[in-house]
Amino acid sequence: MRECKLLSFAIVLVLFLVNGVNGEDPYRFFTWKITYGDIYPLGVKQQGILINGQFPGPQIDAVTNDNLVISVFNYLREPFLISWDGIQQRRNSWQDGVYGTNCPILPGKNFTYNIQVKDQIGSFFYFPSFLFHKAAGGFGGIRIWSRPKIPVPFPNPAGDFTVLAGDWYKTNHYILRRSYLEFGRNLPSPDGLLINGRGWNGYTFTVDQGRTYRFRISNVGLTTSINFRIQGHKLKLVEVEGSHTLQNIYDSLDIHLGQSYSVLVTADQPAQDYYVVVSSRFTPRVLTTTAVLHYSNSRKGVSGPLPWGPSTQVAWSLSQARSIRWNLTASGPRPNPQGSYHYGLIKPARTIMLANSAPYINGKQRFAVNSVSYVQPDTPLKLADYFKIPGVFSVGSIPTNPTGGSGYLQTSVMHANFREYVEIVFQNWEDTVQSWHIDGYSFFVMGMDGGQWTPASRARYNLRDTVARSTTQVYPRSWTAIYVALDNVGMWNVRSENWARQYLGQQFYLRVYSPANSWRDEYPIPRNALLCGRARGRRTRPL
Repeated sequence: MRECKLLSFAIVLVLFLVNGVNGEDPYRFFTWKITYGDIYPLGVKQQGILINGQFPGPQIDAVTNDNLVISVFNYLREPFLISWDGIQQRRNSWQDGVYGTNCPILPGKNFTYNIQVKDQIGSFFYFPSFLFHKAAGGFGGIRIWSRPKIPVPFPNPAGDFTVLAGDWYKTNHYILRRSYLEFGRNLPSPDGLLINGRGWNGYTFTVDQGRTYRFRISNVGLTTSINFRIQGHKLKLVEVEGSHTLQNIYDSLDIHLGQSYSVLVTADQPAQDYYVVVSSRFTPRVLTTTAVLHYSNSRKGVSGPLPWGPSTQVAWSLSQARSIRWNLTASGPRPNPQGSYHYGLIKPARTIMLANSAPYINGKQRFAVNSVSYVQPDTPLKLADYFKIPGVFSVGSIPTNPTGGSGYLQTSVMHANFREYVEIVFQNWEDTVQSWHIDGYSFFVMGMDGGQWTPASRARYNLRDTVARSTTQVYPRSWTAIYVALDNVGMWNVRSENWARQYLGQQFYLRVYSPANSWRDEYPIPRNALLCGRARGRRTRPL
């Protein structure tokens, strides 16, 4: 399937001019109908989740600070939620789209998200966050373009492609949920990989010889890290989840669950077709799929062996991860250079250590953080907090360091103070790669290495030009440390991006609290907020 070639500057200009300015940030309106539909991504008929009849869903294009008004109509037989991976929802966790903040949209009902992409640029994606719907589709790309007067550290590419890649199961999502996860069984190995909802050679990117294109690659899979490469072509990294990077050249890139990267690719090879390859990483059996890079003047199809890609090599991946650095002189969403924020000179107020584990609790497989396996309450945490409903959760119900104790079930919420600057260490004693995401924030990846983290590990931190992002990997029997400025009040999901682990408890909520109760710190509850559980029947505004 051919994607239309898009000119970067033209898109930004059209978005900017059509919406107007008039002293207020522009609005963009979307109406989405969520339905079931037959899909055949791996050659087998499945029940997929479509948005406006599309799998994957429609692309969202926005410019920094745009307001997105997205009306979602649920025509499924189950409740539904959409979350926005990497969108920070400044002062507005009410729009985050996870069950800790939002009641799901019931069948036959609708809800309108009001999202501002405040002070953000870059490549992100959205996905269904409830009832394991992510295994059926419902995901799509988000591109946030810089405002016209903000310099971008590379020439406008001739086109801009979204690549939504990841693992896939032939088994329908409700069977995976009911027959595996809800029975306390982990998922089997995936059946294959997809690129933009298609299997082997099922998708085509058309380019003109001699021109340069931007590829925005997101790992939207459920359980598997991937490696991305293009036969005969180099990848110039330019952006990671909203951060402009040093423009290093790579033959291939590891992209872990939930992560997004932007690369520039120049069509500088003889006119023919080339393989675009995605393969699994750190899996017993290497899964591979391909798309096609088609030169518009090509008369020769894809041929030859697939380019080499790493399979289980941890050291290779760790070395590459350390090489990804911030472009200190480039502008981000604002005209001032990214490097004007000296994150490494700020002393953290405290250290939080989070250790993942895979306990069996009551005879069933669960996953946990600091021995606590999260269970969903009957009422979203954000609503319970706002209405002061007792008995839904307790702040401090998860320790800030590993206990070494047996796993147990709890609706876990950790306290944090507004404007606190903290160090978080993700400690992984398991034999699998972990991928961690924090909603509402971008954080600095200070360092990663094997073994146990200790205070002496700080000697290996990058205090100058590490990249800021919202999702980071932790290698087997290793640690990753981050710094984060907690400048966004709200109830924020901290989770594994492995969706089976997340579903079975490897997540919690960080309650970033301000006693001021001011609109300057946090927006009020939306008038259209859905109310469920023990919040049902309450009012979002006084009479």
